[in-house]
Amino acid sequence: MRYLTDSQQIPTSQAQQWLPLLRRDFQLGWIADDERPVMPDADDTVARWSNDQAVMLPGIIDVDAWKNEISEAHKLMKATLDADEVAPLLEQAPYIDRLGSLFPLVASSFEEHDEQGIEKVYFDVEQDGDVVAESLWCKASWLSFIEEDASLRFRFSFGMECLEDVAADPERQLWAARLCDAIFPESKAITENTLILPLLEKIVGGEPAFVERIVYFNAPNGGAQMHHDVERGHDGVVFAQLSGSTFWLALSKPELIDTLIAFAGNPENSSELSRLMPEAADREQLAALLDDRAALSTYMDEFDHELVEAVLDRSPLFTEYLVNKGYGYILNAGDLLLMPQRDLDNCVWHSVICLGDEPGEALSFAMRSK
Repeated sequence: MRYLTDSQQIPTSQAQQWLPLLRRDFQLGWIADDERPVMPDADDTVARWSNDQAVMLPGIIDVDAWKNEISEAHKLMKATLDADEVAPLLEQAPYIDRLGSLFPLVASSFEEHDEQGIEKVYFDVEQDGDVVAESLWCKASWLSFIEEDASLRFRFSFGMECLEDVAADPERQLWAARLCDAIFPESKAITENTLILPLLEKIVGGEPAFVERIVYFNAPNGGAQMHHDVERGHDGVVFAQLSGSTFWLALSKPELIDTLIAFAGNPENSSELSRLMPEAADREQLAALLDDRAALSTYMDEFDHELVEAVLDRSPLFTEYLVNKGYGYILNAGDLLLMPQRDLDNCVWHSVICLGDEPGEALSFAMRSK
């Protein structure tokens, strides 16, 4: 992987090799994928997970085996963009047949309270005439407020969003996961992958369960800003790229704090900090946080952590700094990224940028031991 902060540095003869890192109208440099990583062995994979480090497993998924399902998923994504709704689409083939009598669609709601929400579709589970699980849902949402960003996600869960402790009901968690299987059967590229499952069994110490699932379509100018995915009862996240490509930064929170302190403490980066934070008071507040590691860690967990976010998500120089330290990854179709989420102090923080001119499908599943 090679990285440049400025397109003017790219030799004309190599221009086609470089892809822009553009997310939510912020240009974060250019990347070239000219050397693919090797597959780590099982012991190294387990060791990296145990040390709260991301692990990339290149080419571990045979996406050709799921090309029809991936094609159907892209059609659903485009139809959702056109219609601004989901329920009528799921009542048509092939989805009505996939859902069958097991998952009757019982209701839907347009998410007026959620500016990024499009529609939430509710399902029950019926077996032998009895309802065995209720209020499962698939929610379609935009990934940002940027009009030029067509990125979507389909999230699967149950109950009252953000209010209910989903880990307290593992049975309904598994039914919501099966709902994802029904609508997006290419989910089995992870859940029935005979190369992946033995590794994950070693990681979680038993048979893995894939819960709280999200199917992503990261589009040009889209992706996710630096964040974590810690949730009670979950060990971490399994992310699989099924089509298209994405660029990632992924590192543990202690490593991220270390790099922030080192970057901001280097006088050579003072002009970059001034550009990101024109107000002297903001720079002084950030400097005070960087002098108090515990305070910085707490601040990063707040919903509004703009002083840190300015550096993490809008600085090409900081992006370059992380890439040079080995925290950058390029995922192509068939690649998998494992990200442990042990707790708020040790989880892997990560950010994503769509590469290329077309949206790609990806699976992001929380994982725990059954």
